[in-house]
Amino acid sequence: MKYWPLLRCEFFPIVGGLKKNVRPEIPRKAIYRLSVYFRGLQRLKANGIQTVSSEALAKAAGVKPTQLRKDLTYFGQFGTRGLGYDVGQLSEMISDLLGTTRLQPVVLVGVGNLGLALLTYRGFAKEGFEIIGAFDVDAARQRGKGLPVPVHSMDKLADTIARHSVKMAILTVPVSAAQEVANQLIKLGVTGILNFAPIVLHTPEEVTVNNVNLAIELENLSYFVQH
Repeated sequence: MKYWPLLRCEFFPIVGGLKKNVRPEIPRKAIYRLSVYFRGLQRLKANGIQTVSSEALAKAAGVKPTQLRKDLTYFGQFGTRGLGYDVGQLSEMISDLLGTTRLQPVVLVGVGNLGLALLTYRGFAKEGFEIIGAFDVDAARQRGKGLPVPVHSMDKLADTIARHSVKMAILTVPVSAAQEVANQLIKLGVTGILNFAPIVLHTPEEVTVNNVNLAIELENLSYFVQH
């Protein structure tokens, strides 16, 4: 476990022989904003900036300084009054929290047009993720050359997940197959699903599903451009 300067660690009484660290529930939006802060810090590092104030970092992330400070206090106390945040240290801390200090293995299920576009996207590795396997019910279909990984049939999914200890999956299958495939992934140990199918998946509480519905996003934009 890494310990960071200025990180507040709270210890609580031993209960049942185990020392428990109780942390308040962290809103999902706060986790999302950590990724935004991280990208802002990376840009600062690239420009040779070593310290940044909460006001400047909040402005770069598009939030208020009070929101930035509140989000960070979920994880500890950072920064020095009058000096701001150490860019390198805060960047590394957030990367550690998000689990992107090393490449995390991801499987992609459903290699149609959207799945193929995601599979050939080269930016995932820069963000700490590696698609180590692609799977489809029609694995033999021609999909062009130069794919970063081969497309396997679904019967190879279990072996790949077990061999690489995969916990995350990208789901780009038709609506009719989404729940069934999600059930299969969960049974194999996947606990995080990025779902592109326009359907609400029913999953256990310990499984996190992030839905990406492009139609809803366009409808949202449509409202604002017309009002």
